[in-house]
Amino acid sequence: MVPVTPASAENRFYWGVATAGFQSEGGAPDSNWSRYVAKGGVDPYANATDFRHRYAEDIRLAQDLGVNTFRFSVEWARVQPAPGVWDEAELAYYDDVVRHIRAAGMTPMITLSHWVYPGWVADQGGFTSAKTVDDFLAFTTRIAERYDDVLWVTFNEPVAFLTQELRIGAVNPFQVPAWQTNVVQAHRRAYDEIHRLDPGAQVTSNQAFYAGFNPLTDLVVMDRIKDKVDFVGLDYYYGISLTNLTAIYAAFEQFWKVKPQPEGIYYALRYYHERYPDLPLYIVENGLPTDNGNPREDGYTRAASIQDTLFWVQRAKADGMDVIGYNHWSITDNYEWGSYRPRFGLYEVDALGDPALNRRPTDGVAAYRDVIARGGVGPSYRLVQGPALCSLTAPLSSCLSPADPSGPLAPLGTSGDRP
Repeated sequence: MVPVTPASAENRFYWGVATAGFQSEGGAPDSNWSRYVAKGGVDPYANATDFRHRYAEDIRLAQDLGVNTFRFSVEWARVQPAPGVWDEAELAYYDDVVRHIRAAGMTPMITLSHWVYPGWVADQGGFTSAKTVDDFLAFTTRIAERYDDVLWVTFNEPVAFLTQELRIGAVNPFQVPAWQTNVVQAHRRAYDEIHRLDPGAQVTSNQAFYAGFNPLTDLVVMDRIKDKVDFVGLDYYYGISLTNLTAIYAAFEQFWKVKPQPEGIYYALRYYHERYPDLPLYIVENGLPTDNGNPREDGYTRAASIQDTLFWVQRAKADGMDVIGYNHWSITDNYEWGSYRPRFGLYEVDALGDPALNRRPTDGVAAYRDVIARGGVGPSYRLVQGPALCSLTAPLSSCLSPADPSGPLAPLGTSGDRP
């Protein structure tokens, strides 16, 4: 029997799901990414999963899960199609998204930059241009002045953003220092502007967890903005160990071939807890990929992944890490940056093969709903997949000081106990 610490006021928690504009909305306006897709060589964008017209349905699905937080992004390219031109109809669309989220009893988590920006910004060099910092601040002001009581993400995974910019040819290696300087300044100024408009706002820039490499990747942006975040947002997907080096498949975008290490989320949380000890921790993204919705070859299910992962989040909280939230990526399958093949959704959507874009529940739906209702996995829960031998997720501490799976679990709180 695994003991569970008593519930208390400190066990309030953000339970969430996530999505992103370009990946799910459809009807993509002119942007750096729509231009890249138009060149060919990737899956056609089609209409993505049409969140643009089905947001009410997807928000209802989230509400049915019991979550209290819904993450989405505002597409800069949609609301500002030209310099100084604001599309009031598109701003009203996002107003209605927020209205539906609030009516469902959820807090909006709004991402301002999820790797996509307008074509006219691309024409001026994207974030390699200092002018884009001013333009991004104007965009931030236009959006942040419309909403309060929101969780804000300025830049989604800035190091991954840079990697993608290099991939699509928007940035060349010689421009990286300018890009880095401008993204850091854009975040810092956006943070101050959001707090000017809403002093009680909570703002972050979520960081991708690269097993073994975050001491280096955090030098790029996170260490330069650590005084301008209200919580550490982290995204954890893959770990490595002496017996599991399959994370290399992620470099080739064959995500479904990576053997999951759910215990790695414990080490990711511990790493950030020790690096930024005064900041709360929020898991902004976590999920499990399948290959076109087919069962994984290793037999691991989305339900097992959710339960095993949250077991380790509860272990982290029991060990004193101030974890305040968890978002599952994603509410539906979507456009994974050039391909519909990796499927992360709690609800399957066959964007290329099903013209109706039906939402079909995976086994993760019932599992996540149950975990949320109980505030975590139960005291008798047994891991489907145990820890790997000598985790190197946060070397060398994760190998030399492994987490004890038989240790206590802390309840995470129910969705009604939002902080």
